Amino acid sequence: MHFKIEKKLENSLGRAGVLKTSHGEIHTPTFVPVATKASVKALTPLQVAELGAEVVLANTYHLYLQPGDELVARAGGLHKFMNWEGPIITDSGGFQVFSLGAAYGKDFSKVIRGTEPAIQIPERSSAEDGAPRLANIGNDGVSFRSHIDGTLHYITPEKSMEIQHNLGADIIFAFDEATSPHESYEYQNEALSRTHAWAKRSLEYHQSKPNKDTQALFGIVQGGLEKDSRKKSAEYISSLPFDGFGIGGSYTKEHMELTTRLVNEILPEDKPRHLLGIGEPEDLFMGVENGVDLFDCVAPTRNGRNGTLYTKNGKINITNAQYRGDFQPIEDGCGCYVCNNPSRDLPLSGEEGPVPLTRGTTGGFTRAYLCHLFHGKEMLAATLATTHNLYFIINLVKKIRQSILDDNFFEFKEEFLKNYNPK
Repeated sequence: MHFKIEKKLENSLGRAGVLKTSHGEIHTPTFVPVATKASVKALTPLQVAELGAEVVLANTYHLYLQPGDELVARAGGLHKFMNWEGPIITDSGGFQVFSLGAAYGKDFSKVIRGTEPAIQIPERSSAEDGAPRLANIGNDGVSFRSHIDGTLHYITPEKSMEIQHNLGADIIFAFDEATSPHESYEYQNEALSRTHAWAKRSLEYHQSKPNKDTQALFGIVQGGLEKDSRKKSAEYISSLPFDGFGIGGSYTKEHMELTTRLVNEILPEDKPRHLLGIGEPEDLFMGVENGVDLFDCVAPTRNGRNGTLYTKNGKINITNAQYRGDFQPIEDGCGCYVCNNPSRDLPLSGEEGPVPLTRGTTGGFTRAYLCHLFHGKEMLAATLATTHNLYFIINLVKKIRQSILDDNFFEFKEEFLKNYNPK
């Protein structure tokens, strides 16, 4: 892997660059669609690529359980298994372990609104404390029960690396422990020490294997909401010879920008940085301005499947009654297949060779049609909505990147956010 900064954003940490991997280049900053189980839900790999995506992220935990990392290795790795020719990232599985542990059964997200009540976390001194959880964390690793069949598993940093080596992604992450911002200061410190120890063990295992030459390993900065803890974590993780870095954990909205800036002021400038699990439009501008190169988030695909669509003015719920007779596209001027589906010539194989076939209509699909699909529970609803949402987010980041190259980032940011309502 090689990372080159093409242009820096004046008076900020932002930059535009190129991240080269053995499966192609990633032009940063970029948005990374999430292919949790080696699939971006509702879309084919070709469709994802046609939306402008240069890289996807798959989930270590889910692929370990199903179909199994050893099976993926026998298939030739994730690229061949899922028929994706571009770069692939796999996460460490740390956030899923947290979701099965302290956050299990709770409505928890990466970004927590400050008005939300604190999550009540029971003491960890005993695995049998009566808490509804599927995972228990120790200093050596994590024991957890599969959410699929209840079988017991144990993952250490070394095991996480072994799984990710089998999956064969271009960029992999060190095993870490994600925590809730509402946890006690004492537990945050305990978890941070564990994350640092696991980072070193992940790195040592990775460097002892041939995969060190074909897979880039990123370390993850944790530390919750405490400034001193984040600084301590950034300093320690950046002292280790990782190929790049992830910024992990959960945040309140007001702390995300402060945390991102603090961490990226410490991390080496010449290595890429990935803000894990973040991807709302307003957060993309914030992250880029504060030195983030890569973003991933399930929001565009999950929102799409639920009928929530992005527009330049904010999100709309296409299932609402007001759209039943609305014959406009989702958004005027959008270049995605859903909003702008021009006539095209497609070759058909005939006796005398390819025959031109005109299909499609000018103007694309209407809001009324998508509303109908969702109310009719048609599978096409998820495909069209996901197509639009991913196109919107992927190409918003491409425009942000171009604005850095064109020296008009702050003007573009001001104009976009002036019209965009995040609620």
